[in-house]
Amino acid sequence: MRAAYASDPATSRGRLTPEEESALRSAFQRDRDRIIHASAFRRLKHKTQVFVEHEGDYYRTRLTHSLEVAQVARTIARALGLDFDLAEAVALAHDLGHTPFGHAGEDALDALMAPYGGFDHNAQAIRIVTRLERHYAGFDGLNLTWETLEGIAKHNGPVAGPKLPPLPYALADYDARHDLELATHAGLEAQVAALSDDIAYNHHDLHDGLRADLFTLDEIAELPLVADCVAEVDRLWPGLDAHRRRHEALRRFFGRLVEDVVAETRARLAQLAPAQAADIRHAGRMMVRFSDPVWRDIRTIRHFLFHRMYRAPRVMEMRAAVMDVVRDLFPLYMADPALLPERWQADVAAAGGETGLARIVADYIAGMTDRFALQQHERLVGGARPALAVPR
Repeated sequence: MRAAYASDPATSRGRLTPEEESALRSAFQRDRDRIIHASAFRRLKHKTQVFVEHEGDYYRTRLTHSLEVAQVARTIARALGLDFDLAEAVALAHDLGHTPFGHAGEDALDALMAPYGGFDHNAQAIRIVTRLERHYAGFDGLNLTWETLEGIAKHNGPVAGPKLPPLPYALADYDARHDLELATHAGLEAQVAALSDDIAYNHHDLHDGLRADLFTLDEIAELPLVADCVAEVDRLWPGLDAHRRRHEALRRFFGRLVEDVVAETRARLAQLAPAQAADIRHAGRMMVRFSDPVWRDIRTIRHFLFHRMYRAPRVMEMRAAVMDVVRDLFPLYMADPALLPERWQADVAAAGGETGLARIVADYIAGMTDRFALQQHERLVGGARPALAVPR
């Protein structure tokens, strides 16, 4: 049953370019399907989540991460009476703007783009779904609904306001054509996608870190939340083999995070008593949250992951190596745009100066997979390919 404060595809604010509605799918279902069929979504298969994608078949990539986020978002949205197709669409799209090599690649590209307005992967996702995907006859991008675009742009909260930094170029550019009300919160479905991202990566980064031997299950069994889950598994199945013990403990950890978000959000909604989706946008605070005790525990877990995984010595070694790949490629394309593929040359011709060219080069590099970036670096620069882990 749809809650009164849920987004309703029948009353969507529509698309920038009007289209006939589908007889078989809601507007939000069509958004989700367009995202799944986008080229940028397919490329997530070969983009870093925590480990460079070719380093192991079992580690998460941006694609598997996005699918896990979407599964969590759909579960929470259904429990709260929300439109789970919209929550799923935002979840699937939330990482479309990521560069190769995860946050290491983004940090390198942001520094290179500093003279031209910087680079932000959330804003880049908007640029992808509104400009860079070019498959449809009637428009550039995917022509998503207002609600999905709003969710991609501000699922973590308002991005415009007197106390916030200037809008990234990609967001400002689209917002000038199609007001996304960037100074307000997003609808509940987008907020669900944001918390689902937190749940998914806290769970799978522990799992991938264990698989990479960066720490042991006994070590994380000392962490809050995880400790009770391990203890329960040991009580129910004493002597369980290490692989099953790890899986059983972490799936309980996963489930408890989901249950906490649902319970806390229901309590917040009961207090606010919103009558419509607009009440959520103007509530002045995020409504989809962890409880305070669980949030404190998650911060402890994040601190552990930061030091034991994201900043582990061999991970930092790879971070430096892959940042150099991006740093080497960017000035090469800036100095010789003819190195860009032929289909990019029309954009280069219309770039309108150095800043315009820099954005095109950033678009091209950001769209690369880990594998393709390494191949291009070998071809244009030379040198051996990095072969360790990279932080998220």
